[in-house]
Amino acid sequence: MSRGVGRAGAGQGAAAALQLLVTLSFLPSVVEAQVTGVLDDCLCDVDSIDNFNTFKIFPKIKKLQERDYFRYYKVNLKRPCPFWAEDGHCSIKDCHVEPCPESKIPVGIKAGSSNKYLKVANNTKELEDCEQASKLGAINSTLSNQSREAFIDWARYDDSQDHFCELDDERSPAAQYVDLLLNPERYTGYKGPSAWRVWNSIYEENCFKPRSVYRPLNPLAPSRGEDDGESFYTWLEGLCLEKRVFYKLISGLHASINLHLCANYLLEETWGKPTWGPNMKEFKRRFDPVETKGEGPRRLKNLYFLYLIELRALSKVAPYFERSIVDLYTGNVKEDADTKTLLLNIFQDTKSFPMHFDEKSMFAGDKKGAKSLKEEFRLHFKNISRIMDCVGCDKCRLWGKLQTQGLGTALKILFSEKEIQKLPENSPSKGFQLTRQEIVALLNAFGSFI
Repeated sequence: MSRGVGRAGAGQGAAAALQLLVTLSFLPSVVEAQVTGVLDDCLCDVDSIDNFNTFKIFPKIKKLQERDYFRYYKVNLKRPCPFWAEDGHCSIKDCHVEPCPESKIPVGIKAGSSNKYLKVANNTKELEDCEQASKLGAINSTLSNQSREAFIDWARYDDSQDHFCELDDERSPAAQYVDLLLNPERYTGYKGPSAWRVWNSIYEENCFKPRSVYRPLNPLAPSRGEDDGESFYTWLEGLCLEKRVFYKLISGLHASINLHLCANYLLEETWGKPTWGPNMKEFKRRFDPVETKGEGPRRLKNLYFLYLIELRALSKVAPYFERSIVDLYTGNVKEDADTKTLLLNIFQDTKSFPMHFDEKSMFAGDKKGAKSLKEEFRLHFKNISRIMDCVGCDKCRLWGKLQTQGLGTALKILFSEKEIQKLPENSPSKGFQLTRQEIVALLNAFGSFI
């Protein structure tokens, strides 16, 4: 991803996580030689991902993220931590998230999930008024009784569906819309015991590993002598594919967050005018092969693996969005049509990638054992999504929740192939649904990796 973008032109967006790998002058000698070749547990190589992302995906995803449907994300940043009393709330001003005023939210988005499918459900005079739109309730009165019952059934199914993530209740008074373009992911100053406890809980309690097996986290973890982590990776390779994949996804997610931190670092603040940019020293501390005892390049390769998993999910979910019943509705007819056209174009590109990860290789053994492992996999990831409510910095919590939900949605897609193939063209399906919250998280999370 990164090196290909660098060859195409380093000025295309240094704020994106992997753009840091382009802007840092020491990249060729420090990292590039070690972040190359075929990725473990798949047949895809780093250079192929770089070239595909540069020339096919990157420009289109960035345009999509600027569209109204994808820039507004509804999230509850006030949910209490379910695991411990959070005492590390970040008081630094850059931790703050500025919610979007109701008046700025497109009326079609505020209308709610009941109106996300049929145009006839949206072409009502009520939607022209914000107050009326919020009072529409579960079902629009312009729908037939048959359609109304279908939407009620859909809502019941969606509420009871097994997700890979703990979803926020969008109806909660604490849930607010956030403009993602105005609240970019970057370094906020949030660090120390509170931040460490979050990642320690994720790795030590949810990554299918006994506590006796040391997982290298240098230089973020307390020192444990001369252990360079090789014993951990020897042990990891002895695990089944599913558990190795789980670890690599979490490591890739962590690498993405750390890259954003390094790419958008507060370099100086004079006269109230902060200067943000790449922090080379911080990048080396987290990813340099020497300073991390060889761990840094592993983290970056896991980010490529994460990209590959989400790319595969986008290619698999295309039939869901290709149906005429699905509208990315904001209330602006032309923009909505253009947004869907752009999204479908991205899906076509993802389908053309020749070296997709084969998710069918997972959970393919004994049916009873595979089912049990899949449920354990899902519950572990769902637990990690709950840990994101323990992050003490609001901006870090926002992007942690979004990226986790995006990955959780990707996993949900990958393991719902049969249900997606059976989707009816002109009506909601009980077999597979995506909420707007999941759709926005899926595409924005993917966009943060490229």
